Amino acid sequence: MSLDVEYAFDEFFRDETFVDDFTYRNSPAAIRRFPFPFDRDDYMYSVNMEPHVPGRKGSVFEKTFDVDEHYVSEMRDRARILAKDPLRCQSLPHMTLAGWDLLELIMESKAREYPQWFSLTKNGDRWRWINRPLGIDHSFTFLDETTLPCGPMEYITRQTQGDFTLQDEREGTLWVDAGMVTTQADWSLDFDIGMNFHEWHAPVPLAHEKGIFDRALKFLLKLQHGAPVRRFNWTMTVNPLLDTAPETYPEWGYMRTTLNQENMGHMMHLRVELQALFRLPRSNAIAFSIRAYLGKFEELVTVPKWGRRLHRVVRDIHPDLAAYKGFLRNRDAMAEWLSSYDDGAPTSPGWWPED
Repeated sequence: MSLDVEYAFDEFFRDETFVDDFTYRNSPAAIRRFPFPFDRDDYMYSVNMEPHVPGRKGSVFEKTFDVDEHYVSEMRDRARILAKDPLRCQSLPHMTLAGWDLLELIMESKAREYPQWFSLTKNGDRWRWINRPLGIDHSFTFLDETTLPCGPMEYITRQTQGDFTLQDEREGTLWVDAGMVTTQADWSLDFDIGMNFHEWHAPVPLAHEKGIFDRALKFLLKLQHGAPVRRFNWTMTVNPLLDTAPETYPEWGYMRTTLNQENMGHMMHLRVELQALFRLPRSNAIAFSIRAYLGKFEELVTVPKWGRRLHRVVRDIHPDLAAYKGFLRNRDAMAEWLSSYDDGAPTSPGWWPED
């Protein structure tokens, strides 16, 4: 099945917000291509890695870095957050080369896969980058920071949806030594920067006792250039908040207390992260992209299969995982609201919408 989703250029200029009046919404096409994360009726934390190769046409897996109808709005929101808190973007001095690696990866991918919106022209080390949705036309010298308005990682991630960390490999593990993080689900780059793989994953319940992260690290240390991998992660968010950082908790934490059966469908959002990992060629660092998608409950239940399955996952999830993902307080109310969309019928395997 092909999702056959195409976007008109002016869709990128939708004026929507992720704060205050919360005008964010998904078009019918965006709902249909939403990366619903549950391929069965129950959930347990797992690594769930697979090769990051082109997926079916129109899906969020089709291109290396998905660009969708929320692009310009998300980039405006990133600029807003960075203006308030510049520490959301940090890079330790030894990670500059990795930043150039990431810039090259993103520019080449977008120019190749979205030629109607992005262009990259190379003349030796003199490059010209055109980003039509954001109105950018900039020439620079590759590997020369003085020819960019900021560091290479910051420059390109100000133009790319999703968060990024750059992980240095040393001492038999990975270290978070750079990142652009403005759309995180209740974690802090400023707190985690400089931590190793097991340290920054320490808060995840149940997974450590099963050895999941030991196996994941072993797998990632063998990651090869040109063979990226991806996985899903998910949580729940009240209101379409991309930025749920600990630093801004006073601004959004109280929202969890405002849910009821009347506003549940509009306010509660399933937040899905499509995470991809790339071995970078010059620095040998690993780039970790974390692209977040938000779907209102009332949008998701328009796909009957998803409505049934979401009810069963929320109803039956282990309490520790519900607490870690931030919705234990509201789990019973969420399950009650979703129950009216569960007719008890079996659901087909996989996460794609039914025809």
